[in-house]
Amino acid sequence: MAIDEHVRQIAERVTASQGLELVDVEFRGGGKARMLRLFIDKPGGVTHEDCAFVSREVGTILDVEDAVPGGSYTLEVSSPGLDRKLMKPSDFERFAGRRVRLTAREPVEGNRHFEGRLQGLQAGRVALEVGGKKIPAHTVEIDLGNVERANLVPEF
Repeated sequence: MAIDEHVRQIAERVTASQGLELVDVEFRGGGKARMLRLFIDKPGGVTHEDCAFVSREVGTILDVEDAVPGGSYTLEVSSPGLDRKLMKPSDFERFAGRRVRLTAREPVEGNRHFEGRLQGLQAGRVALEVGGKKIPAHTVEIDLGNVERANLVPEF
């Protein structure tokens, strides 16, 4: 089993036990500057206590199981932020109605970059309402497998 998959399983076990969602796991850097970042979320947002609990529990398990071989690393646990990544099919359903910035791998309607209101996910296709001042409003459908990157756009 790959290191990052093992770490993900540990983190998912800990977060699920507290009613939290593991959004993403990132390994960055190398040598003594290795950084392991866990992004967690829950309805209403995560608290400092949520992050501290996950950091303490996951850190202990990782150390006991020696799940991150090769010496030292820094563990960081935080919320995914206002511009959180949308990665899983459930993210595209959960955040329907929110503004999204999306990059497609292959062009759709001649474009790879879109920003608009997420309408949801239906039959494996992300529906996005785009348009505005220069372009008439219309719905663009993008195959989920064609989504390279998608993030929420903060609205104030």
